[in-house]
Amino acid sequence: METLRLLSDGVQGTASRDVVIKLVASFVSLQDNKSEQRLLESLPDHLVSLEAMEHADRDDVRVVLGKITRGQMLDLERFDNPQEIRALGTAADLDDYTYLVAGCVGEFWTRLCFRHIRQFASRTEDEMLALGKRYGMALQLVNVLRDAGSDLQAGRCYFPEHELSVLHLTPSQILSESERFQPIYRTWLEKAKTGLASGMEYSRAIKSRRVRAATVLPALIGARTLALLVEAGQEALRRTVKVPRREVRAMILSLALTMASRRKMESMFGRANR
Repeated sequence: METLRLLSDGVQGTASRDVVIKLVASFVSLQDNKSEQRLLESLPDHLVSLEAMEHADRDDVRVVLGKITRGQMLDLERFDNPQEIRALGTAADLDDYTYLVAGCVGEFWTRLCFRHIRQFASRTEDEMLALGKRYGMALQLVNVLRDAGSDLQAGRCYFPEHELSVLHLTPSQILSESERFQPIYRTWLEKAKTGLASGMEYSRAIKSRRVRAATVLPALIGARTLALLVEAGQEALRRTVKVPRREVRAMILSLALTMASRRKMESMFGRANR
């Protein structure tokens, strides 16, 4: 947590570059993935680039990274003992988590696009901010649903303890009594579907075909992931459910060939949900 605080201070411009360089050096040797190592090593240069950004962009980057860091720190506070499975308290806690790590990103990109892309959308900035927030939260909720089994094994339960107690379940019983857990799982799955529908609404409003194609792709992948989770049923908690790469490539190719036609997008979203 102290390391995250130092990193956040570096992003916010309140820590010296030397402190950030020492911080990075302490972590590089712990990272086995070479690409992640290079990413860590590049951090000081990126902080220099951040300082060189125009004022509005720099402020937005700092705001969104501040929220994401807060979400990460909450995770460390809540799940500080991997030997004990802990749950979030309420549905509001899960909503807050998905906002801090992803909903705020939807807002960030919306502000950035309205600032830099001429005639970005057919809807107002306030409308797009609200849709972008719900879209981002839905994408993170898809991750929560997809990774529920592995998260539980690591001591993390993102499903509200209040909802579990209504069914007389504890977080540690979810994997062994997955059938009893299904009503809660399906409720959040339906909420994710609703959020992805907001993502489709967001994407339809974008005027640039290239930006529209890039924006709608996560909604299509998310919808297909939810369909696979439904198909897997209780087994979704015991095995990895993931959209095959060939399907993702087919989605990208279809969007490219149709120049992200709104009609085609809707058709693809409908198929992905089946």
